[in-house]
Amino acid sequence: MKIHGAIALLILLTGAGFAVLPQQSDDKKPLVRAQVDVVNVLCTVRDRNGKGNYIEGLKKEEFDIYEDGVRQNIQFFSYAKGEEADPLSVVLLIDVSGSVKDKLAFERKASMEFLEGTLRKNKDLASVVEFHEEIRLMQDFTYDLDRLAAAIDDTRAGGGTKLYDALFLAADELLRNEVGRRVAVVVSDGDDTLSEYPKKEAIRVAQEQDVVIYGIGVRSARFDADFGALKDFAKDTGGLFVNSESRLDRIREAFGHINQAIKNQYSLGYISTNKARDGAFRKVEIRAKRSGLNVTHRKGYYADRSKS
Repeated sequence: MKIHGAIALLILLTGAGFAVLPQQSDDKKPLVRAQVDVVNVLCTVRDRNGKGNYIEGLKKEEFDIYEDGVRQNIQFFSYAKGEEADPLSVVLLIDVSGSVKDKLAFERKASMEFLEGTLRKNKDLASVVEFHEEIRLMQDFTYDLDRLAAAIDDTRAGGGTKLYDALFLAADELLRNEVGRRVAVVVSDGDDTLSEYPKKEAIRVAQEQDVVIYGIGVRSARFDADFGALKDFAKDTGGLFVNSESRLDRIREAFGHINQAIKNQYSLGYISTNKARDGAFRKVEIRAKRSGLNVTHRKGYYADRSKS
């Protein structure tokens, strides 16, 4: 099921217990989408030997891409800054479980500042999801910052945590059919207590849909937290994890790092030379030909079974 546009009823997805709140009518215009058998990989490039600065303006010829060790032909390439960059769809996921509820005010303030500094007017879309023992779509995709701010302000603390289910939903339901660059930003302590989907399934669907996951670690002083899951989501999808140390200034700084990563993405696309449609995992590696550069991208994808 694709969650999209105005939703008049509370919908309960019985498998994972996803709850979707009623939404206001949206201003998103219909888009015509075509299904193309292309493996698309977003990546960032940083200076390995210096201060980790992002490298801008590389050309297609300066990259090699491999699938399971076999070099592929880069047929689609995109890199642009500012208004020329590809459209962006962001799902902002806010952990409102009991273990982090004392940090919720920080999360709200910094989250809205991030969206204001990241989204380009009438070009980039965002949606807001809160998660605890339930997962609630607070605002479907919109350009409207006022609606997004209202949704963030409406988040309320709950009980347990469905982190893996929330990320699975973001990739499989919300971002699956969005055009352009697909990003999920999750603010959480990384402690999952109630999810029905395992972590590996959430990572799998994110890799399938070319969703880049960025994590911000927020730890309550009242609870222990392990950020390992957030780090795994970021590493396996080509994103970034930042420990905010649960301070407002550090949460703002963490969102700033993510903002810079999003604004320095390259997009490489190829049609795989492996024509088998067996559902197997394909390892992807992107190499920059220039020495001293570090390329960050998703680790691979799962082949489509439907065309076998």
